[in-house]
Amino acid sequence: MLINLRNFCKKKGIKLYLSNNFKLALKLRLDGVYLPSFNKNTRYNCFRFKKNFDIIGSAHNVAELNIKIRQKVKSIFIAPVFKKKRYKLGIYGFLKLKNFTNKNLIVLGGVTKEKMNMISFLNAEGFAAINYFQKKGPSKKRGLKFV
Repeated sequence: MLINLRNFCKKKGIKLYLSNNFKLALKLRLDGVYLPSFNKNTRYNCFRFKKNFDIIGSAHNVAELNIKIRQKVKSIFIAPVFKKKRYKLGIYGFLKLKNFTNKNLIVLGGVTKEKMNMISFLNAEGFAAINYFQKKGPSKKRGLKFV
């Protein structure tokens, strides 16, 4: 199943990252591995990586950011920048974290159309969002159907 997904992504030019499993990602010749914020292990440095094998990760604060730097990640998702559930970093929190590293920082959490100007102000490498890209389903009140 994962091999079929890898082949599909390669045909479409989409990078495929596996979460938390270096050995399997290398064995399947994926584009890289994703290290969540709770992964603090740096023992993977003994693996031989292919030329275009990327390591990406996520962080929520300065301590986690330092761990990701030690893990030699290429890009770091900083979350939640705008989301309001438990806590949010906000613009100033993101800028504070940006001062600690020269790695590619990507905004994650609470991204909306209205906040696009703020993201360009942050000078982030990019942004990641689920709700922003999700298409709203048809309204049942209007009687619309999928064709």
